[in-house]
Amino acid sequence: MLELVDVHTYYGESHVLHGISLKVEEGSVVALLGRNGMGKTTTIRSIIGFTPPRDGEVRFKEKVITHLKSFQIAQMGIGLIPQGRDLFPSLSVKENLSMAARTSETAGAWSLDKVYAHFPLLKERENLKANLLSGGEQQMLAIGRALMTNPDLLLMDEPSEGLAPLIVRGIGHIIGQLKESGFSILLVEQNYPMALSVADYDYIISKGAIVYESTINELKDNEEIKVKYLCATE
Repeated sequence: MLELVDVHTYYGESHVLHGISLKVEEGSVVALLGRNGMGKTTTIRSIIGFTPPRDGEVRFKEKVITHLKSFQIAQMGIGLIPQGRDLFPSLSVKENLSMAARTSETAGAWSLDKVYAHFPLLKERENLKANLLSGGEQQMLAIGRALMTNPDLLLMDEPSEGLAPLIVRGIGHIIGQLKESGFSILLVEQNYPMALSVADYDYIISKGAIVYESTINELKDNEEIKVKYLCATE
């Protein structure tokens, strides 16, 4: 579904990503883990075209998308749930969802009614402005907005950021439901337990390079790697 091959990304002359290679197979959830400032969000920006790689390739459905514009990449079927959510604060819940709608002839395509069915709270608050929602409700809205584009792949950048533990568990449940429905997801996270509860495979990034990759079960059993790169233990 998605493949990065030896991706090098810069901010000006600052070399941020150093040869990133990773894959997201169709129907899988892949976690990109690491501490703050290690290059996780830059990887997302490189995929979606906000900060195009200077070297290497990004491939989506076996097509090279490295130098396409962000809107072209989105139209091909990549949905983005950005870090910090980036909602339109002065627009209502319904307006935030409706403005992202992209029609699809596929059976089970996402519509306003389908998003409301999965997120009943959004239906209850459809006329509220986005800036009046709680953090968890805003994250639901950001996910719903991405689903309204009817993507084949979701890029989720720190969906648990700034949320209470109970809400984080709810977001993890939502990601699990999307996985069960067949979505391919690249999940960028610093919350190690939540990510590992839903992912199939993991990559760990440190100082702009992939330093470890494995199945989730292998990572769970590797205390040395968790302590060294994630500051986490079971």
